[in-house]
This record gives sequence, structure tokens and C-alpha cells, in this order.
Amino acid sequence: MKHRKLAVGLSALLAGACGGAAADPAGPAVVAQATISAADTGWMMTATVLVLLMTLPGIALFYAGMVRRRNVLNTMAAVIGIAAVVSLVWFALGYSLAFTPGSPWVGGSSRFGFAGFDYLHEAGTLAVSHIAPRIPESVYAMFQLSFAVITAALVIGAFVERMRFAAVLWFAALWSLVVYVPIAHWVWEPGGWLAQLGALDFAGGSVVHVNAGIAGLVCAYVLGPRRGYGREPFEPYSLAFTMVGAGLLWVGWFGFNAGSALAADGRAGLAMVCTHIAASAGALSWMLGEWAVRRSPSLLGLCSGLVAGLVAITPAAGFVTPGAAALIGAIAGLACYWGATALKRLLRADDSLDVFGVHGIGGLVGSLLTGVFADQRLSGLRGSVVTQALAVGAVALYSAVATALVLWLVRLIVGLRVSEDTEALGLDLGVHRERLGG
Repeated sequence: MKHRKLAVGLSALLAGACGGAAADPAGPAVVAQATISAADTGWMMTATVLVLLMTLPGIALFYAGMVRRRNVLNTMAAVIGIAAVVSLVWFALGYSLAFTPGSPWVGGSSRFGFAGFDYLHEAGTLAVSHIAPRIPESVYAMFQLSFAVITAALVIGAFVERMRFAAVLWFAALWSLVVYVPIAHWVWEPGGWLAQLGALDFAGGSVVHVNAGIAGLVCAYVLGPRRGYGREPFEPYSLAFTMVGAGLLWVGWFGFNAGSALAADGRAGLAMVCTHIAASAGALSWMLGEWAVRRSPSLLGLCSGLVAGLVAITPAAGFVTPGAAALIGAIAGLACYWGATALKRLLRADDSLDVFGVHGIGGLVGSLLTGVFADQRLSGLRGSVVTQALAVGAVALYSAVATALVLWLVRLIVGLRVSEDTEALGLDLGVHRERLGG
């Protein structure tokens, strides 16, 4: 868990500040380069690349394969646009508000305007975060950026094929600041109110998945269904694309979860094996559920199931045993299959690519089961289902209300939905004046 990596001896690690003065362990500091762990830094740079790979090209391929042919390029463009917009917003404002000390609700302004990532070669000093004092703060900020990017990118799966491209970019920028940043601070910055309460979220069960799932559901309701939804067959462009995207997600998730140990250590190894086991269990349990109900297993079901297992193990990966990971993955596979089928029909929302059914339900299941299966021998932390439920409820409620507010603002600025003619033509041609070859 990111905010639980404050180790005994933190003050000593931060004592090499410029000028020899002891650094303040309550916030970011400038330290001697000799205090940095090369192994931890190398692993965290690798983990950052893996998490970015999950979005570019993982989510791009995963989502693009499930939309209709005439909207494939628009879906991919939306993912790239979101990655670029969120990255600039993150370093200008978001990182500071999420991961520096402030109030229990939001962080401070010490890293505003791309500032604070000091590295002075001749002086032998660099900046570190108080949360990860053994790696450069630039690496820690990049790692956390990769989470902000993929969370915003996940949400678009709920409204593909019908939102204006300008609206997508405005939504991503505002949503990352108004919704993602405060929630990340609550859970992962040591002074955040949910962190103080003892909520356990190793790598983003509530911050990423419950948050994205609820936001996606709100977007689906606000934008309304796609033209022809429920009356016309919506054939996916390429399930082969989706499978490749799912594979990239599976591999990249090792950076997502094992990287959240913030060190190349035993907890990273535990998180890695738990992640793989849960993904495997999720894929098989979804497949078996679908086989029993529909009398046939599908590639899309296997891909969705492995993602469900990955989502559910995310909050638990550094707190549970491999056996518990298998149970979490298996339960999540069945729960998310229900979420993407029966529950989706009950909710009557055109959540196009089942963001709520997979990420919302999977994050909920995983967060609650973290309270059940968290093993104090592994982390020194005791799980509580009541605390987990409170944290999930708070995140869900805030995400729903704040997402609706962001959508209202975007509607005022540029409008939300493309015209009926553009939707019928397809957003590839109607918005980008491009089309798939072949």
C-alpha cells in the first residue's frame, strides 16, 4: 500500500538534506543522492513503464476491439488524448494536491507548476517524497501519474461512440483534478482521512476501479444510450484486438500491483504472484459461469474474467496470501459476469464496455474481501470489512456527485454529445475525418 511504506528510520533516510539539516519526514524533502536505492529506483521505473503500457496501447486495443468499426480510431484517439491531457494537468497541479501534505481532504501547493523535482548533480542531492524516500520524487510522481492516466482512460469505456472529442478532453482534465486527485489523497497520502481511518487499498481498488466504475455509470446515464441501442446488433470490430489489449493489461498489471510495494522486495514478489493467480482464477470463473448460462465459453468472457480478477486483487495484493488471491479472483469473476449481464439489464444504462460491471463491481468485491482476507503477518495491518465498506461508500458517493458536476460543466463549455448524423456516420469520419483501411 503506497502510503503504508513509511518505514522505521525514515528520519535517518531523509537526514541528508542540502546543507546537512535534517529533512522534515512529514513532507517531500531534498536529500543526498547516496540515500537512494538503485534497485528500488530501477524497479519503480520499470513498473511505471508497465502501467503506462496498460493504457498505451493496452486500454486502447482492449476498448477499440469492442466498439464498431466506424468508431475504432476515435476510441484510440480518446485514449491518447486523455493520456496527454492528464499528464500535463498532473504535473501542473494534480500531483501536489494528491501526494503532498495538506488537509485530510486535499494536499498542498508545494509542487505546483512542474516544480519540486530537484536534481543537482554537482551537489549530489535530489528530491524525494515522504511516502517513498528511497526513490527520486520524479520517479514516484511518474508512477502515480500512470495511475491517474489509466483511471481516466477506463471511464471512456462507458460512453464510447457518442461523446464529442473536445468534451472527452475537457472531461479528462477536470475529472482528474476534481475527482481522482482528492480520492487519491484521502486513501494514499498518510494525512488523508481514509488513510487515517485505516482503509486498506494496496494499489487502487477504490481509488482506481470503484472510482472509474461509478464515474462510468454516471456518464452512461447522463449521455443516454447510443443510437439504436437495444434495437440494432452492435458487432465488435475485432475481438483479436481485445485479446491483445487484455494480454497487455495482464502483463502491465504486475507493475500496477507489484510496483505499489514501492520497493524491489518481498512484498513486491507477493503482490506479483497474487496478481497472476487472481487473474487466472477470474478468467476461469467467468468462463465457467458463462458456459453454464450460455452453453458456450467465449474469448470475450475469458478476457473480461481475467480483468475482473486483476481488478479485485488490486486492493489486496500486498495484504493477502496466494490462496486468498485465488478465492478473490474466482469470486470476482462470477460477480463481474453478473454485473455485466443481469445487473446491467436491471440498471438500464448503456455502459458500453461494462466499466461499472467489471471495474465498479470488481473493485467493490476486492475492497471488501481485502477486509476479510488481509493477513496481519504479511503487512502488520489488520483488515476491517466495516472500514473497507465505509471507504468504498465514501469514494462511490463522492465520485458520483463530482462526476455529475464535471459533466455539467463540460456541457456548458463545449457540449457533451455528437450530433445524430455524426453518430450514424461514425466518429472516425465524423470527428477525425479518418477511417480504417482495408
